[in-house]
Amino acid sequence: MHLSQDIKPISYLKAKTADVINSVNENQRTIFITQNGEAKAVVQDIRSYENTQNALNLLKLIIQSENDITENKVTPQDEMFENLEKKLFK
Repeated sequence: MHLSQDIKPISYLKAKTADVINSVNENQRTIFITQNGEAKAVVQDIRSYENTQNALNLLKLIIQSENDITENKVTPQDEMFENLEKKLFK
């Protein structure tokens, strides 16, 4: 990450919106937008955004699975396949 290149004031975004979007899409690097010296927004290419969202969703599934195991909310594999076969071959 090159923060010195990736942090831009909102005035830069206003003046060079097309350049910022092109840069983000070409380099796949996130741009941080500041307002009054504080970080306020992020500009990111859509593919990176989708990848981030997919990774977060997978992490949520892992956490839910770990919670199910901790709370003993699991079904033994043999029982699960047996139930599935019953439903499929009624």
